[in-house]
Amino acid sequence: MGLRSLGWLPKPELADKGRFPIFLGMTTEIIFEVREDETDGGYTAAALGQDIFTEGDTLEILRTNVREAVQCHFGDGGPGPLPQMIRLHFVRDEVLAT
Repeated sequence: MGLRSLGWLPKPELADKGRFPIFLGMTTEIIFEVREDETDGGYTAAALGQDIFTEGDTLEILRTNVREAVQCHFGDGGPGPLPQMIRLHFVRDEVLAT
C-alpha cells in the first residue's frame, strides 16, 4: 500500500497544477491564515495553496464566509475534492520594545 493510496500524496492531476489541499489519511484539509485587520477592524483569511480569500467583520461572519468560499471554489469543475476539514490558523504580530 503506497502513500498515495493512503491519501498522503496529492493526486497527480492536482500536483501538476502545483495546487492541492493537504491530504491526511482519507480526509482532506484546507488551511486558512487569518489576520486581524488593525486598521479597519474585522478579519481577513487567505487559503494556503489555493486562490481563496475572504473577510468578515466578526469571527462568526468570517467562519461563515470561509465555508461559503471553500464550497464555491471546490464546486463543480473545481481543482479537486471538497475538503472535509477547514483549519483556521490565526496569525498575530506583536512587537516588543528592547
